[in-house]
Amino acid sequence: MVKLYYLAVLYKHPTKAITLKSANDLSSFGFFQRNSVQEFMKFTSQILVDRTPAPTRTSVREQEYMCHVYVRSDKLAATLISDHEYPHRVAHTLLNKILDDFASQVPSSSWETEVENSVAFAGLDACLAKYQNPVEADAMTKIQADLDETKIILHNTIEAVLERGEKLDDLVAKSEDLSSQSKAFYKTARKANSCCILL
Repeated sequence: MVKLYYLAVLYKHPTKAITLKSANDLSSFGFFQRNSVQEFMKFTSQILVDRTPAPTRTSVREQEYMCHVYVRSDKLAATLISDHEYPHRVAHTLLNKILDDFASQVPSSSWETEVENSVAFAGLDACLAKYQNPVEADAMTKIQADLDETKIILHNTIEAVLERGEKLDDLVAKSEDLSSQSKAFYKTARKANSCCILL
């Protein structure tokens, strides 16, 4: 199942990355594990931002988790931790959106001076909830899922017609849309090459 666990906005100081704001959904972990998991995700985010040059996007896999990182040229950074099934394109789209929203709401003069997690920015919790289902949150993913579903429905419809006892030979013979020449060609092709199936 696709799962988004952690989002954070950080500032890349020359000495250490500082977490300005974070949000998490750790409901899939045991109650007594959640604090440790949250600390580990924050630690991992800070390490990755420290080690990622600006401006760069990167994705790092660790066991069943993916950590996506985007460090902008102005040293503002965002991280997203998800399971490995979460679409990379959606993850990086979300990171871009978070950083744009954050930069428009929080003045850049305060990024270096803020104490960890003291920034008044409410956008992370909403994004974390909205992007739990990447298909609903991202238009391109939704369109692709709809196209895939349409292909499956069309495939199932053709199979359903053939399963009802109708044979393709009978459908061709009854068809008013095919000329007698096309019907003759079909019969000849079927006789000449029985392994060849038209349609």
